Amino acid sequence: MTTEVRPSVGERGRLRLLQLAALTSTCDRFAIAPLLVVIGLDMDAPLSAVAAVASAYFLAYGLMQPVWGMISDRIGRVRVMRLSLLGAAVAGIGSVLAPNLLALGICRTVAGGCFAALIPSTLVYVGDMWPAAVRQRPLADVLAASSLGIAVATAGAGLLADLIHWRVVPGVTAVAAALLWVALSRLPEPDRSPATGNPLRSVVRVLRDRWALVVFALVFVEGMTVLGVLTYLAPAVQALGSSAALAGLVAASFGVGALGWSRLVRMLVGRTSPGGLACIGGVLLIVGWSVPAITVNVATVAAAGLLLGGSWAFLHTTLQGWATEVVPTERATAVALFAALLFLGSSAGTAAAGPLADTGAFGTLFRVALCVAVPLAVAAGIARIRYSAARGSNQPDAAATTPTPD
Repeated sequence: MTTEVRPSVGERGRLRLLQLAALTSTCDRFAIAPLLVVIGLDMDAPLSAVAAVASAYFLAYGLMQPVWGMISDRIGRVRVMRLSLLGAAVAGIGSVLAPNLLALGICRTVAGGCFAALIPSTLVYVGDMWPAAVRQRPLADVLAASSLGIAVATAGAGLLADLIHWRVVPGVTAVAAALLWVALSRLPEPDRSPATGNPLRSVVRVLRDRWALVVFALVFVEGMTVLGVLTYLAPAVQALGSSAALAGLVAASFGVGALGWSRLVRMLVGRTSPGGLACIGGVLLIVGWSVPAITVNVATVAAAGLLLGGSWAFLHTTLQGWATEVVPTERATAVALFAALLFLGSSAGTAAAGPLADTGAFGTLFRVALCVAVPLAVAAGIARIRYSAARGSNQPDAAATTPTPD
């Protein structure tokens, strides 16, 4: 009796599968914002209660980042991606069938915990399979697919909700996850020895570095101020009387902005220091929240999304590059903690902003975001400049070239 062995895909095919995995994960995560209002109407629940579902999703997404990283070190990158995709598919089906908000919240929390494995696993897979000399190209391709997912999710989710029903949206990502679970069976596992050491020792070593703590604090606040409040761009447009489809298209300006501004970032890398890139991103963050803080309408919310996408391209990628170098001997652990704190901040920001959004006080909400953005921007710029001076280098981060939601 012989066992059929499926042929593995070539380099181009591997990259396409990784891009699809990153795209699917990002789509599922960003699709919730345009659906908050319609879910509340369908289930007769206040906006703050529905927002709590999104907050729980982000919380699970953040907490599971280091967990999946530890598991992948022991059982393999592809096995972790397939395991998480299977769980995400089941949770997506549960979301479609959820009879009430509690059941929906449980299913979305499980989905967030499962989808959390995909983007970090794809990035680590690239690091395992591509040589350092050419690694930046596939990394950029994977992260560009993730950024594209932001625009596709925020625009497409609202459109599907208007044309069919909001339950179709988690159904689409559930089907995509199931198809990817099958497709990834052809993805070869990297040839590496499984980790056997105590992962908590790596965490302790990272947390003993004061600069690592600075980066983690900054990304936590960034998660609150950007991703947390970003959840309410679409509801703010819907509060003006617009449809979910239009609200999704307006909120998609963030993803469009992240992709567009990243081209300018690529031009400036090598010419501008990391501190300079962080300062530019900080200015875009402040201006981005200033526009809807003055008045809330479709144009100002769209402008906010575009400017915040620019902040993501400049500031977040600088912080991300900083995280990869701050404790080089424990890079994987540092990056996992960085991603976890980003989404823990996102969860905290979504939850904290819920009461204001529930009362329709979006102008006040955006003014609060602005008040937090100002010290964040100043602290990020100063800290990155001081770090470069302390380490005796003011060279731009090679990693700060492509925006990514992680």
